Amino acid sequence: MQKVSIVLLSWNSLKFLRQFLPGLISNTPVELAKILVVDNGSTDGTVEWLTQEHPEIECMVFNHNLGYAGGYNRALKSIDTPYAILLNSDVEVMPGWISGLLEFMEAHPRAGAVAPKILSYYNREYFEYAGAAGGCIDRFGFPFCRGRIFSSIEKDKDQFNLPEKVFWASGACLMVRMDCYRQAGEMDPLFFAHMEEIDLCWRIHALGFEVWYEPHTSVFHVGGGTLPNESPYKLFLNFRNNLFLLHKNLPGRSKKRILFVRGLFDAAAALQYLVRGKVANFKAVVRAHREFRLMRDQYYSDYQGPIEDNPSRITGFYNGSIVFGFFLRGIRRFTDLRIQR
Repeated sequence: MQKVSIVLLSWNSLKFLRQFLPGLISNTPVELAKILVVDNGSTDGTVEWLTQEHPEIECMVFNHNLGYAGGYNRALKSIDTPYAILLNSDVEVMPGWISGLLEFMEAHPRAGAVAPKILSYYNREYFEYAGAAGGCIDRFGFPFCRGRIFSSIEKDKDQFNLPEKVFWASGACLMVRMDCYRQAGEMDPLFFAHMEEIDLCWRIHALGFEVWYEPHTSVFHVGGGTLPNESPYKLFLNFRNNLFLLHKNLPGRSKKRILFVRGLFDAAAALQYLVRGKVANFKAVVRAHREFRLMRDQYYSDYQGPIEDNPSRITGFYNGSIVFGFFLRGIRRFTDLRIQR
């Protein structure tokens, strides 16, 4: 019996589907898993190509872009397997990839989510920016990874070759236990894209489940396949959604203080963009804070978040500032940090 549904969300990703879907099909045993391609309102001929070239693959089609969170939420409502893998279209998988993740989840019943080692498609000896060897977060809400701190990306030297509990796992390739996913309330569609998996993982922890990194399975991620890393819109989403993340998950007694400090950090970031002549990036940060305040009052005014929960108890929480560590102390490697285990 199939235990896993691989849900591949695509938005104008025909180039990557042509490149990576055949390998996904050949490396996914049909007795273990089924593949569902979800088209998020593409206009590049994705649906026509799938129908012609891969009629054996189930395809779910939306008439407009629901975003990462909205697209997955709608697609996963139809899933009847105990596990699902959320997979980006720009990810290359290897033989045995799915059995390794499935065996891990079956052996760890408190694991609500797990991600493999995520390496760079173009520089295969290095970790990839979006996920690397599992995610962490600092006390002011800045996410980073084991193997990647801001722009500093480490070479994979087997330094993260043991399974570890982490704070968050990357949505580039994320296996979830479906009953836990539903208990956590799915992903927040207001995020649209970026950081919604961190929000989900934080809520998984709040339920008493665990989030894991499993290094014996590796995938190769192109990264930036939908939005380029330098995109002001991507910058806007990251800044705004990071504020949502803190507002939703921090306990009330520390929320105002942390959000105030984050405002200072973000103001400094906006000013440095302006000084460097990156006016679009400056406007993106300002817009992020403006929309956060508007959407908070409109959608989250009655939101009942945690009351006394303390994020410092979660594995992968860094009780310091990764910004100060990186820019003032010159910390470039994860192993130079003291992280909650």
